[in-house]
Amino acid sequence: MKSLKNYSLKIIVLIAVLFVCITNANAQSKFRVGVAGLNHDHIYNILNDYRKGRVNIVGIAEPNKHLWEKYGKQFHIPDTLFFTDLKTMIAKCKPAIVLGYNAVGNHVDVVEVCAPLGIPVMVEKPLAATLIQAKRIETLANKYHITVLTNYETTWYPSFQGIYDIVNKDSIGAIRKMVAHDGHQGPREIGCSEEFLAWLTDPVLNGAGALNDFGCYGADLMTWLMHGQRPIAVYAVAKHYKPNVYPKVEDDATITVEYPTATGLIEGSWAWPFSIKDLEVFGEKGYLHATDMKNLSMRMRENKKSVIDLKPLTEPNDDPVTYFNAFLQKKIKGDDDRTSLKYNMIVMEILDAAKRSIKEGKRIVL
Repeated sequence: MKSLKNYSLKIIVLIAVLFVCITNANAQSKFRVGVAGLNHDHIYNILNDYRKGRVNIVGIAEPNKHLWEKYGKQFHIPDTLFFTDLKTMIAKCKPAIVLGYNAVGNHVDVVEVCAPLGIPVMVEKPLAATLIQAKRIETLANKYHITVLTNYETTWYPSFQGIYDIVNKDSIGAIRKMVAHDGHQGPREIGCSEEFLAWLTDPVLNGAGALNDFGCYGADLMTWLMHGQRPIAVYAVAKHYKPNVYPKVEDDATITVEYPTATGLIEGSWAWPFSIKDLEVFGEKGYLHATDMKNLSMRMRENKKSVIDLKPLTEPNDDPVTYFNAFLQKKIKGDDDRTSLKYNMIVMEILDAAKRSIKEGKRIVL
């Protein structure tokens, strides 16, 4: 009986030790996260993660106190987490990483503050409003040896990962054409917040209209599929279908991206009848079409059609929180994929060339 009691006691102790270890592991994975800005509607994603306990937000820098009240109430954020400026928030809260949810044209300002302090940054797509801003970000990142990541919704799509994996198995042969459709009815039409619209529809703060907002997706995916290869030329056309709604910026853009052995067609719009994010890849022997984040079909030369059974994405490549946690734990480098500064500098080159092509009415050779 005594030996049985001792055995039971040992089991209880072992369970307690395991519980402490698991708790500590979870605590260690929740790094101190700072947020720069609340005027990007994608902020709902990270604040939902905060409410669920998935991310440890220690400070939020946002000058608009109306947004403090709005999000504070909705996500039960204590007043002590809010600050009017980024420098003060960082000094008092000591975040391990800062996430940018401000105007694209102000991403460079976040990096200006964080880089000298050695704090990595993750911003919402695209990297910057202009190529000049992107080059400044790159200079700061290299000078202070920090990582700057760019978050795209499509990075976490199982269907797009499926395309990449199949292409790299050479199942459809060499890529010959890529087509990316990204857009919706328009940011005002789908009910984006006024704070978001104020900069999203501004040619300075966003760098363009639909061209930057949605063109960046295709540019990033094509850079990824081409393994970081820079295109040789870009040609673009912009349309202004709704000048009364978006008087300052284009609401539709088509960008042709030329590679030595392939062509990419990027279509971004605020003037479509429904929301779409899809990707088509034509190879020498077959075709792949991701119609959305969950569905992927394949068609081979012999007209054999099939629906691909997609596997769920695995950590750390399943969402931005697990990704940047893995980066902070040094499990990944974040320097050669869709989020990386390396790839997103090429994205910014494509977008810049597209704007020049529209302005000059000609093909731009890079």
